[in-house]
Amino acid sequence: MITNKVLGSVLLGVNEQINCTDCISAFGSAGSFSAGVHGRKELTQNLSFLAGIAYTQYSENGYHVTSAPIGAFALRYDFTDWGSSRPFFDVGAILTPWEKVRYSRSYLTNFGPVLLTSSTDASNYAAFGRGGWISRVSPRDEVAGYVEFWQLWQHVGGTSDPAAAFNPFNATVSSGTDRTSLVKIGGQWTHMLTPTIEGNINGGWTQSFATHSGIVATVTGNGLVVPTMGNQGWFEYGSRLGFRLSRGWVADLFVNGTLGPQPVGNTIHGGLGLRVNY
Repeated sequence: MITNKVLGSVLLGVNEQINCTDCISAFGSAGSFSAGVHGRKELTQNLSFLAGIAYTQYSENGYHVTSAPIGAFALRYDFTDWGSSRPFFDVGAILTPWEKVRYSRSYLTNFGPVLLTSSTDASNYAAFGRGGWISRVSPRDEVAGYVEFWQLWQHVGGTSDPAAAFNPFNATVSSGTDRTSLVKIGGQWTHMLTPTIEGNINGGWTQSFATHSGIVATVTGNGLVVPTMGNQGWFEYGSRLGFRLSRGWVADLFVNGTLGPQPVGNTIHGGLGLRVNY
């Protein structure tokens, strides 16, 4: 759920300044493979529409998302008529309605290790709201602080262990839905380093709460196994360097990730983008 959120946030311009001209960007990233397009369109002087789509693959700690299309959209209301220092608000969603996933399970017995891999379908959905304050502190600098609230859901289809010569603790997992709520306090700074190079750094502390797993397994010899998902906190970060190639064209080098204890853990996703402003 968290990796899906981080990858989806790139589609909503997490590495870009809050207020800028209309643009569209094509990008590709590694760390987790992701490729897609995203952009923004000013609907009125105050209201902008942000959206993007991407195809991604990623894996960590025994799970492998082998195919996942991600879509994201948001509306941003920026009180531009208030002047250079003003509030802004976002509402939006990240949608991954179809994923192909593999889960690995291993355990030790007196007769040796057992390693099993099963496949199923999954889906991820997230809705969020953000409120913050933006300030144009100079013609070359924009800073912003904000608070975000997220609700995340992940539905996983049922699966069973594959046939194996030795698997004394066979497991069958029923379909179910995991969910969690998040609050994030963060900020960002966009700065023109030179007339042709711009930089952005962003980050914030995220805390989960009201976390619950709806997935139950039946294991031979153990009966029902109900997982627990504790609440935890972690740091989310991102940065970007933009190189203005010509009027309206920018090449972006960006990185995003998380820092914290497992199961969120330390992750990094880096990529390249080509952006056109119009």
